[in-house]
Amino acid sequence: MPSRPSRSALFAAGFVRTPDGWRGAEVDLTEAEIADDLGDAVQEALGLGGDELVLLCVEVEDEWFAIVRYEDAVEPRAFLSDAHAAAGDPLGELFNELAAVVVPEKEAELGVRPAGDFELLGDLGVSPEELLELSMEEGVLPADTLSVIGEKLSFADELDRLR
Repeated sequence: MPSRPSRSALFAAGFVRTPDGWRGAEVDLTEAEIADDLGDAVQEALGLGGDELVLLCVEVEDEWFAIVRYEDAVEPRAFLSDAHAAAGDPLGELFNELAAVVVPEKEAELGVRPAGDFELLGDLGVSPEELLELSMEEGVLPADTLSVIGEKLSFADELDRLR
């Protein structure tokens, strides 16, 4: 089994929407072994009670990013910029599980394969089409894409502060 990305190759941050805007905190995912551990790590990092709208944004090296939306008692919703690239490591497998993505071991077709819930940011200002377009833009790094999303959703300053 491939090893987890090194600490320097992984960035994870959670953002909670408050009446005053978004508040963020870096999230430690090194102990995550099952998909539920991701939500627990976000709750702990942000000190939440469970009813808030929370986004977990993760970027792994220059390979892929994931966004998970936690809200009330609703099941988490996840989007991955490239399910095939994420399938290459144990942490990515957890995100694929959250997004209900099964990646065949041998896939003839190469290329970026966004997957998951394309509508998870639609009501916040990023349409499914825009999310797909941002994810597939050639030559753009995951960190840059998350910055654009952060700008559109008004948490870019918090994102920059945490990086």
